[in-house]
Amino acid sequence: MSDLPMSDLRMSELNRRLEELEVRLTFLDDTVSALAAADAEQAMRLVALERVLHDLRAELASLRTAQGSDPHSEPPPPHY
Repeated sequence: MSDLPMSDLRMSELNRRLEELEVRLTFLDDTVSALAAADAEQAMRLVALERVLHDLRAELASLRTAQGSDPHSEPPPPHY
């Protein structure tokens, strides 16, 4: 092969491939952004659920105390 400049056909193919890669990169960037947003939303929901669970456990403990029943001091059920 000689040292002639790249043929127009080869340049056209390289440009087409470059454009395809740029489109794919844009799609991947959008996907990563969407996943990051979903991850942040899930993290906030998890924190909220943990807070609710903590509050429910505290409420259950106070109800048990108010009734005077400690689950650890109760005898085991009859099937034991």
